[in-house]
Amino acid sequence: MAFTNFICGKLLGDGCITKQEGRKPRFQFMHRIEDVGWAQHCYEQLRYDIPVNAPAYRKVLDPRLKKGFAESYVVQSKTHEIITALYEIWYPSGKKNLPMDWIQQYMNERSLAWWYQDDGHLKIVKGVASKIILSTDSFTREENEFLTQLLWQKWQLQFRIDGQNRLLLYDKFQIHYFLHLVSPWLHESMNRKALPIQPLRPIAKRTTIYLPATYQIKKPTAEINEKLSSLLSLFIDPTTNTVCNNHIFCTFQPLRLQQIEIRNYQIILK
Repeated sequence: MAFTNFICGKLLGDGCITKQEGRKPRFQFMHRIEDVGWAQHCYEQLRYDIPVNAPAYRKVLDPRLKKGFAESYVVQSKTHEIITALYEIWYPSGKKNLPMDWIQQYMNERSLAWWYQDDGHLKIVKGVASKIILSTDSFTREENEFLTQLLWQKWQLQFRIDGQNRLLLYDKFQIHYFLHLVSPWLHESMNRKALPIQPLRPIAKRTTIYLPATYQIKKPTAEINEKLSSLLSLFIDPTTNTVCNNHIFCTFQPLRLQQIEIRNYQIILK
């Protein structure tokens, strides 16, 4: 099952399946020389399920580049019945078409992590994560609309399609949630795409908090401070020491996305 999850992310990212006339298809992916560690890691994860060759160095002359050439590492497979089956699913007419039902079935956090490490970019502004970009410009508008719906359906992540046909995530809370989801499968060579260590900053003691109108609070400062004092127990499971359980993130989704009536309370934090 893990193989199918990984290959789902890879085919959404930099992976492809090529087929020459009269021959069986082969799986392939390529990464720039700086990401050789990621290429090696993907090879190690896949080689037990399909016959892939170790990353091979490639140098291609390119006068458009300042140094006149591009360097990369390529991983290519031999032929295999699994690859042939995947080709028929992903390339029904000889061109990649996203198999929506198949992706719906096999997309999970592993897939999301591999897709992100292949085609994702984390924009950092003054040490703060401000935007996640998934480069999906090679997909059709319909395919990208499907992907945005899938990301919302599975994880309540509200990606949007920009003018370059890419998927963008702006909401700060959701960016943290996204990086939490993929963190177990982020390779060390992709640390640039991980959440940076956040410096401790002083916060104002007086603030405004927004809650569903169904909450009946008579003494906002006292009652909310009381709940905040036990917040740590909500985020940490003492049996597994797991931080930030997924159901907590779903519970704390921004209220504006839930389309419910809200009330605001001005409180003083202790």
